[in-house]
Parts: sequence; C-alpha cells; structure tokens
Amino acid sequence: MAKKQKKAAKPAKKASKKAAAKSVRKIAAKKVARKTTKLTARRPAAKAAPKAAKRAARNGIGTPRPSARPYGQAGKALDGVRILDFTHVQSGPTCTQLLAFMGADVIKVERPGVGDITRGQLRDVKGADSLYFTMLNGNKRSITIDSKNPKGKEILERLVKHCDVLVENFAPGALDRMGLTWEHIHKLNPRMIVASVKGFGPGPYEDCKVYENVAQCAGGSASTTGFRDGPPLVTGAQIGDSGTGLHLAFGIVSALYQRVRTGRGQRVLAAMQDGVLNLARVKLRDQQRLKHGPLTEYSQYGEGVPFGDSVPRAGNDSGGGQPGWILKCKGWETDPNAYVYFITQAPVWEAICDLIGKPEWKTHPDYAKPPARLPRLKHIFATIEQWTMTKTKFEVMETCNKHDIPVGPILSMKEIAEEKSLRDTGTVVEVDHPARGKYLTVGNPVKMSDSITEVTRSPLLGEHTEEILAKELGYSKAEIEAIKQSGAITPEEKGRAEAA
Repeated sequence: MAKKQKKAAKPAKKASKKAAAKSVRKIAAKKVARKTTKLTARRPAAKAAPKAAKRAARNGIGTPRPSARPYGQAGKALDGVRILDFTHVQSGPTCTQLLAFMGADVIKVERPGVGDITRGQLRDVKGADSLYFTMLNGNKRSITIDSKNPKGKEILERLVKHCDVLVENFAPGALDRMGLTWEHIHKLNPRMIVASVKGFGPGPYEDCKVYENVAQCAGGSASTTGFRDGPPLVTGAQIGDSGTGLHLAFGIVSALYQRVRTGRGQRVLAAMQDGVLNLARVKLRDQQRLKHGPLTEYSQYGEGVPFGDSVPRAGNDSGGGQPGWILKCKGWETDPNAYVYFITQAPVWEAICDLIGKPEWKTHPDYAKPPARLPRLKHIFATIEQWTMTKTKFEVMETCNKHDIPVGPILSMKEIAEEKSLRDTGTVVEVDHPARGKYLTVGNPVKMSDSITEVTRSPLLGEHTEEILAKELGYSKAEIEAIKQSGAITPEEKGRAEAA
C-alpha cells in the first residue's frame, strides 16, 4: 500500500513542479509587462523624439544622421536636382547658373545651329562665344533640340518627365505655343516645378516685353536715382535681370523644399517689376514717410528745398538715416574713380572732427548734434573733402576704419578684376575655354561651408546633346542616329544634308 502511495505521489510532484514553473513564468511576464508599461508611460515615443525630428516629421522630411565626411566633401546642396533650362539672355540664365553653382544638373535647351542669342552678342573674340554668354552659362550642359520637329517634341517630353524643374523666361505665351502648357507639363510629371521670369505680374501690362532698363523704370528705381535737378537714371547694376534671377532661384529652392512635403510641383513666378521694387523697398518706405513731413536725412531738407508729393532723386545721399556723400580723393583730376563714399555717422562724429582738423566742431552748437548739422551738410562734406583730397581712397579707408568711420572706395571694374581677395574667395574666377582661352567670370556669390562651388566653363552649343540623350534619357546608338537624321537635334540644313 505504501509503495502504491509513493508511486502515486511522483506524478503529483511533477504536476506541482510544472504548475510552479508556469506560475513563475506568469509572474515574470507580468513584471516585464509592468516594466514595459512604466517605461512607455515615462517616455512616450512622441516626447522622446527631438524637436528637430518632430519639425522634420511635420514637413515630411527624414532625419538622416549627420554626415561623417569632412565639411565640403559631403556633396553639394542641390545634388540630384535636374533643371530643364529654357532660358536665354540674362535673367533666366542667372537663375539657373546659381542653381548649378549649388550642385543642380542644369540641362540648357537651345535651338540647333543658333543657340542662346547672347552667344553672338557683343562678341570680342572671333569664332568664340561672347563673354555675355560664357559668364552666365557656366556649370551647365547644352542640348540642341528643334521643338517644332516631332522627334524633338518627343525628346522634350522625355526631358520633362526626367527633370525636377523647368525654368523659362520666354515672352508671354511662348511656352504654351510650344505645347508645353502648365496642364500638359503637370500631366507628364506631377512633381515638376515650372518657374518663369516675366516682366510684369498679372495685370494690365502682363503681356508686355521687358528688358533690364524697362524693369528699373517700372520698379521705381530710376525715378529715385540721380540728382534732383537732373533726369531719372538707371543703375549699372543689373537689378532687373540678375536681381530677378536671384529672386526666382529662391522661389525654386522653396518649391523644391515644399515638394518634399506635398509630393507635387507648382508654378513659380518672378516678375521683374516686383524684383526691382523689392530691391528699392526703402524708397517705398520713404514715400509713406513723406506723408507725415519732409525727409530730414535727404540733403535737400538741409538746403531748405521743399519736397513734392513723391520721393525725390537724392544724388549720393545714403538713404539710411546717416548722411553720406561721394568725395574726391588724391588723383581725382586724372582718375575718374579716385573717390570715396563717406558717412558722417553720429557715434563717430568726434573722431571725424579730429581727423579733419576741426576739433572745435565737437562742441560747437552748429555742429555737435545731428539735427544742427542737417542744414550745414553741404559745407561739412566740402570740409571733409579737403581732407580726403590729400589721401588716396585706400589711405582714407585705412585711416577711417581704425576709428570705425564707415567709408568705402569707389572701385573700378579694373580694380575689382585684379583684386586678389576676390580671387581667393572665388567671387572672381578665371576659367579656361576651348575657343576663347582664359576669361574672368563671377563665381557663386553665396558661400556655404558644406557645399563647395566649383566653377566650370560654359558649354559649346549642343556639346552634351548625345550624352544627355544616351545617359539621361536612355536612347540607344541606333535611336540617336535616327534622331540626327530627323533633324531634331541638328541645324536645318545639316539635318537635310544628312538625311539625303
């Protein structure tokens, strides 16, 4: 009997051991679950994410780890972005060149045998593209396409599907006449950004053609430039063309950033009138101030000349509340650029008085305070000029900078071209061209520590046509030969001769 009880007890022990083990596992599981719950409650996923990651998530952007590569060797800002460049002359090419400087692959579309009209404008070296063209089209590739040729239209449509941004500065309606309406482009490539330079925005003048000086006049710059007793003047800076190109480039980059979030392209418009007005915004500021009284920082106020109902031309007034003027320097009799811009900034007035030998002006009631000086600015600058005429413009600059007096030499284009510091920073760059030899161009005006710009020469007409057709669009050698025979990428006469 005892033996039977012992035998029966063995299975009972095994069962109890299994039950105990199971119980331990359950308890352990509960502990893990509780621990996990506590951890989750203590640090929710949303709270654990860094603020930058949350911002990126909102914008639909991933957050890659910081690159381990040295600064300047991690690629360029716009690597991988493809630009379909339908621009010509200056405003559009300025925009696309800036994008190319930032690393975008810019494919410039040109007419076979003709190309951008500026290739032949103001030509200084026989048989070579003009400086007008070469300085605005570096860092790009050129493909020649006849947009009226059926095969040419096919290539254009494939390019539209292949690229991220189409940039154009044709006359109003020209792109539509090519069959590349916004609706058609967006159907081919919903992610395509179509960016345009136009003279005017929507309104009564939107169909008008506009050039540099027209834009300066329509944007308010010319009416406020020059001397008040003279005619309006345009500035030598290309604020209409290059200025608008810069605005358009900003719009494109913004649209590319937004596309990361939305997944779709959009139209971007930069009107030249708008761009000039943006650069002349302080004059719009002054127009509103004028309703409340005279503009006291303008020299005509100090001279007792009454103001009209619009902002006047103010000669070389600084326009920033601090009186300034252009003064002669040593050598002005023979050098048309021996001048310096001199600002009589209030905080350094006493240092100015000491430099020009007028220490008594520091305490004299007619000169000590800015309001007292306003009626006497003509005499004050004439007195300062007697001092600047004893020194070169660079000596004036060196002397004044020691005292924090704001001055600037009037630099000629020759001086700028030869300035070593501008070469060192890549602002002025020497480039070698196969047809014209070495020439100077303006490099990237925006410097970035992790996106280093390498300036390359402008392309020869159609130089990259076959490369783009084969490597970018996937045409075979046989297909490229057929395209050549069709005349879609060759000058009309050459195409006919080859077809025959």
